[in-house]
Amino acid sequence: MNIRDYFARISYDGPQDKLDFDTLKAVFLRHIRSVPFENLSIHCGESIVMELEATYDKIVKRNRGGWCMENNQLLCWALQTMGYEVSFLGAFVYFPHLKAYDKLLNHLMLKVVIGGKAYIVDGGFGIEYQMWQPMELVSGKDQPQMPGTFRFTEDKGVWYFDKVRHKQCRMDPDNRSPYFDIPEDMNCKKVYSFTLQPRTIDEFQPANTLLQTSPESLFVKKSICSLQTTSGFRVLIGWTLTETQYNYKDNMDLVEKTTLPDEDVERTLQELFNIRLDKKLVPININLVE
Repeated sequence: MNIRDYFARISYDGPQDKLDFDTLKAVFLRHIRSVPFENLSIHCGESIVMELEATYDKIVKRNRGGWCMENNQLLCWALQTMGYEVSFLGAFVYFPHLKAYDKLLNHLMLKVVIGGKAYIVDGGFGIEYQMWQPMELVSGKDQPQMPGTFRFTEDKGVWYFDKVRHKQCRMDPDNRSPYFDIPEDMNCKKVYSFTLQPRTIDEFQPANTLLQTSPESLFVKKSICSLQTTSGFRVLIGWTLTETQYNYKDNMDLVEKTTLPDEDVERTLQELFNIRLDKKLVPININLVE
């Protein structure tokens, strides 16, 4: 594994030996704009494994993406190779349809310490809840970013990660004009909970197996590929391509959805996500039970 090849993969050409927040932020931003959050292997008849070299081969050499246990594992290796102090943390994702945090340790994230100050680095959540820069680990502080306002809250040793979203408007597919009659509330959305207990990669193996085999898994029910852009994000779920532009108007995001025919799915993955699959993708998008 070669750090120079990783930097080439994410198109990073900044400083490599200045281990400060600005360098961390720059590497992180290049990663989330270059490496998709995706679970397409599951829907191509492939298994997702957590070995670092396999993840490096998949993302760096084969130009693929991955989910949190791949993206953040690779990002951890890269930051440690640069010389940062990095450790794994584990989180329990909140499921709105269940109105509860999962009981399974199912999300891998990173803690990076710079000059005695701790930051949470998470390059593996994707879509609208993807942070755009490392977040200071401090309770009750609003941390505005382009996607919205993020916040950590600590209660008796348990930390909660939330996001206050912008309102949204839709693009009318017929006349290509935005309309605002179905705005979403700007209420706080729960994302996940976690503790500061250091984790090992092996602790995520049960989730890695369950999430790609259980019929009730979100990742089994939906084929997902998302990528952050310079102005928002795009995501392909099944046959539905959604492109979101943050702050289209003041505190308002513009959302445009397109339904693709079968023959355009893999072409769209190549053109918009720079992904070329080795095996045939079977798109899927089954609604979760409310």
